[in-house]
Amino acid sequence: MKNIQKILLPLNGTSNAEAALATGLLFARQFGGHIAVLHVRADSRDVAPLAGEGLSGAMVEDMMSAAEREGARRALAVREMFAQYTTDNGVTVTDAIPPFHGNPIGSASASLVTMMGREHEVVTYRARLSDVTVVPHPDSGEEISSSETLHAILFDSGRPVVIAPRRVPTAAGRRICIAWNGTSEATAALHHILPWAAEAEAVRILYSGDYQRRGPEARDAADYLTIHGIHADLVEFGDPDETVGASLLAACRDFGADMLAMGAYSHSRLRQLILGGVTRHVLENAEIPVLMSR
Repeated sequence: MKNIQKILLPLNGTSNAEAALATGLLFARQFGGHIAVLHVRADSRDVAPLAGEGLSGAMVEDMMSAAEREGARRALAVREMFAQYTTDNGVTVTDAIPPFHGNPIGSASASLVTMMGREHEVVTYRARLSDVTVVPHPDSGEEISSSETLHAILFDSGRPVVIAPRRVPTAAGRRICIAWNGTSEATAALHHILPWAAEAEAVRILYSGDYQRRGPEARDAADYLTIHGIHADLVEFGDPDETVGASLLAACRDFGADMLAMGAYSHSRLRQLILGGVTRHVLENAEIPVLMSR
């Protein structure tokens, strides 16, 4: 049974889009799946309420026109990039998500749909009926902290999200690290990574006393994978001179991992926003695709 068939890929522009498309294509070819690219255009009429904020009707009209032009520019840029990328990589383009039973392993199809609305709402609703959502890497720490769409998918879709790296990956899902701390979030990530782990060359569970919370231990997680026919070795990570997040990524590099799975925001999002945390550090610094679950 092929588990990853629909890969949602929201693009609001072209920033880091190629790496996200490449990540989605790696997954689609691995499982014979479909990449559903989604571009959400903001409704320029959302500017209208500003008329009650001391702006004249003419000023609001100008702002709506500017928003419409910017939306058209972004939509065109996304369409052109999508067309060029699928042509260059031999991806079959369809008008919409086809009612099929999957592409042959090693091949992939893709579609592009443009919708109007609030991006975080439209993408989240679509993500609920997708196997995984791949999002482009935000350009800066500030954008990561305030990425409404990313957090909406994590907190409100019930499905996993993969944050693509900034640079185009050449592999993903062959050497997998799973960050384990016993929480429900880590458990969700463990379940969601199963399709990749079942086909991976090597799987490693990373654990640390500084990272562990109340719940099952790393050995229990390894035993669970064994039931599914997946062997994973256990490695304790940590460096007294590094944060937990930095130590976790260093352990991934030591393993030569090309994908990391972890729970997101075991602590509150507000605390991580203010004080920092493992999730935030990984979001800002990971150089490989990271599957996150809640």
